[in-house]
Amino acid sequence: MTAHSLDTPQFYLTAPAPCPYLEGQLERKVFTHLVGERAKALHEDLTHGGFRRSQNITYRPACEACKACMATRVLVDRFRPTKSMRRVLKTNSDLIGVEVPNTPTSEQYSLFRRYVESRHDEGGMNKMTVLDYAMMVEDSHIDTRMLEFRKRGPDTFISGRGEGELIAVVLFDRMSTGLSMVYSFFDPDMDKRSIGTFLILDHIERCRKLSLPHCHLGYWVEGSQKMEYKARFKPQERLNIGGWVEVDT
Repeated sequence: MTAHSLDTPQFYLTAPAPCPYLEGQLERKVFTHLVGERAKALHEDLTHGGFRRSQNITYRPACEACKACMATRVLVDRFRPTKSMRRVLKTNSDLIGVEVPNTPTSEQYSLFRRYVESRHDEGGMNKMTVLDYAMMVEDSHIDTRMLEFRKRGPDTFISGRGEGELIAVVLFDRMSTGLSMVYSFFDPDMDKRSIGTFLILDHIERCRKLSLPHCHLGYWVEGSQKMEYKARFKPQERLNIGGWVEVDT
């Protein structure tokens, strides 16, 4: 039997399965494991090549008849929020995001369950147990962190923390050239606040403060209404067969 080093990535191809974004299409993915001493460097290299991370696996679409999925990253230095985005920022100015380790809590899982039951009742994520959630959060060999958002309290200026119930959570990876939003969820009863938009805007601003040029949003899928919201954050770059191409209109 041939033994492969953990530092030498082995790539695999999934069998065709129904596409969750485009009706009638089949999806395939190429993936590898992020393990060993080179996990962090490999993650950065593959992210720049259009891969996304899920637990200790990184993958990208490898569909034979469709190229609709494009990795998307916001160009942080040139991004300026639109008028509607500024309203979202103002509406949610009472929220404070605090960075915490990627350690799952019962409070997070309770909010996660409410979110997926409201937003993804028919999707696979609705079947995730508390153990599945814990693996999603902590099964990482790279620099993975979380943000917890709560309302401002009377001592927020001193403590730097919010108070009260958990309102939103972002799981993200930090790289040398950007932050990558892995997954986010929030209180579905606060849908009118446009918290999903707020979390992306907050992430872009965190990139700016860290002098990181890119905020990675995952895949924009041409023709998918579910992913159309990502096109609003411009200028951005999308990865196609010719490389990263800027989109600003």
